[in-house]
Amino acid sequence: MTTTNSHVITCKGIVSWGKGEPLKVEEIQVEPPKSNEVRVKMLYASVCRTDLLFANGFPIPAFPRVMGHEGVGVVESIGEGVTGLREGDLVIPAYIAECKTCETCMSEKTNLCLKYPLSYNGLMLDGSSRMSIRGQTAYHAFSCSTWCQYLVINVNFLIKIDPKTPLPDASFLSCGFSTGYGATWKEAMVKNGSSVAVFGLGAVGLGAIKGAKSHGAIKVIGIDNNPMKAAKGRAFGMTDFINPEESDKSIAELVKDLTAGMGVDYSFECTGVPPLINQAIQSTKLGTGKIIQMGVEEPNVNINIIGLLVGRTLKGSIFGGLKAKTDLPIIYSKCKNREIQLDELLSHEIKLEDVDKVFELLKQPDCVKILIKI
Repeated sequence: MTTTNSHVITCKGIVSWGKGEPLKVEEIQVEPPKSNEVRVKMLYASVCRTDLLFANGFPIPAFPRVMGHEGVGVVESIGEGVTGLREGDLVIPAYIAECKTCETCMSEKTNLCLKYPLSYNGLMLDGSSRMSIRGQTAYHAFSCSTWCQYLVINVNFLIKIDPKTPLPDASFLSCGFSTGYGATWKEAMVKNGSSVAVFGLGAVGLGAIKGAKSHGAIKVIGIDNNPMKAAKGRAFGMTDFINPEESDKSIAELVKDLTAGMGVDYSFECTGVPPLINQAIQSTKLGTGKIIQMGVEEPNVNINIIGLLVGRTLKGSIFGGLKAKTDLPIIYSKCKNREIQLDELLSHEIKLEDVDKVFELLKQPDCVKILIKI
């Protein structure tokens, strides 16, 4: 089915013009969708700390960049070859595709689709852009740009969801919380009766806490230097809290103090802060400890290899190992049944025009998730 909305739309979006430059609201021209593409009218978006990296040119300094990769919207128009969607459908964008036909999509080993691979170049699959600013090509984040009133995305990166889903929940689950939850479920495969340490209690970390608890972990240790995060952690199932600034001991030592000197079965590192990666390794059990790395702050870090030679496993994870079309609906159903309550995530809500507040709000001690009303 192809819709007839073939005109260019001029709308507003939040743009980064370069590293260190302030974000600005700009008028953006959004082209109609081409074959296997969908144009979406965004309703809400949310802020992930990865957005700060994109604004500063990581991993590729492609500017001007129309920001955002978390959000929820409705289908405005569809291009040729798109099936299963119609105008008005509620959808969320994902940065991991699932074609369901390639070798990896048909396996349980990874969520990285071979046919529609993860992209960092800020362009569509054909190497072009559907956005421009005063005639200049604009780049997006991952597969799309959610901090914009309209976006164009390849249909394989789009998930149709229940129209009754609360819009803030839909936006939050499009990246951060789902990443943490998925890492416990699909990557670590947390076992009943196990012990877990979670480094960083933002949305990803809180997702990891909830996922670990849901899969039977009996000791879930949250680690953050912000004491205000303790209450958030407990709301999602944390059993113990460590504030590293309150002790002269290393984090690994503090974790072992809570686990009879053994360490935990699993560590989930959600910050990307280089020293914490090694602490996450050292916090797990000798011989069997598993560390899932989700956070990123720098492209290259120094790893204490001795900590891995003694039998521990360090595994990187994108989107928590979740297959977008197969696994996200399962998490949504848990939210619908109130098994997962995302109300605790929302700390701030702003309008699109309040762009100058975004990264300052991220620095506030009570900030977990910022919702942007598009």
